[in-house]
Amino acid sequence: MAQRTVLFVLFDDVQSLDVTGPLEVFAGAETHTPGSYRIRTASLDGGPVRTSGGLTVVPDHALADAPDPHILVVPGGRGTRGPQPDLTDWLREHGPRAERLVSVCTGAILLAAAGLLDGRRATTHWAYCDKLARDHPAVDVDPDPIYVRDGQVATSAGVTSGIDLALALVEEDLGRDVALGIARHLVVFLRRPGNQAQFSAQLAAQTAQREPLRDVQRWITEHPDADLTVDALAARASLSPRHFARAFQNETGMTPGRYVDRVRLEHARRLLEDTGDGVEEISRACGYGTPEAMRRAFVKSLGTAPVEYRRRFRPVAAR
Repeated sequence: MAQRTVLFVLFDDVQSLDVTGPLEVFAGAETHTPGSYRIRTASLDGGPVRTSGGLTVVPDHALADAPDPHILVVPGGRGTRGPQPDLTDWLREHGPRAERLVSVCTGAILLAAAGLLDGRRATTHWAYCDKLARDHPAVDVDPDPIYVRDGQVATSAGVTSGIDLALALVEEDLGRDVALGIARHLVVFLRRPGNQAQFSAQLAAQTAQREPLRDVQRWITEHPDADLTVDALAARASLSPRHFARAFQNETGMTPGRYVDRVRLEHARRLLEDTGDGVEEISRACGYGTPEAMRRAFVKSLGTAPVEYRRRFRPVAAR
């Protein structure tokens, strides 16, 4: 395999973990398979940059002198809020030349400012998805996944999702065993697909203010196999179905049905990843009733069937 150059773009107030997380993944791949990746860093003028956490990083190059990258990584951080025009211009010119153009967290804002996300599906940190969509209407912003790949461009959500995306790229280049070895060394899981939600069901929804609704949220999480229809949940909260549905959405930000769907899907994924239970048994335990119903839910939300999901994301040691 020809060596690939990975270039990290640096700027003042960059988020250090957006740089070092993915960088350590590619460095681990180079250690495992010498000659696979050449890692370089560059700032506009080649001078040191100070990260948002206070670290000073000395780059290898000025951007004008940096080697043409196969993989161009644009991290995020506070420095993306008012990007330097020269940096945006450089990205506009050089971004399309890379075989893979990658952003971590709010690095997507820099790519969008350079016009490199127009007409593409993309994501960023959940707190900035609305801003990205508002400021760049030509970008199809998806706030849910931890990373999105659209052609040569890959965008990822907050900090640690950059590691997930880098692991996915290494797996694509060098195979699953290499990526698994790196994940073990970094003590992270090689199991998060790109379309995994940025939040668990419990974090994605707000906590209800009223105690009866909070009790219902807890009940759903603890009993995904129970009768979780609106009528049953409303009775549990001692409210009419209509009042319950309206109050639940107002206080949590999602409908009862959407919350139930997320909880059941999340529970099923954990059982597929962490147990040897059969698909039929899991479908009953998660309230789907039948394997076919669970398969439809997985295909709709994740684009893959439960059996394939387990094959891809269950740790080798658990198989």
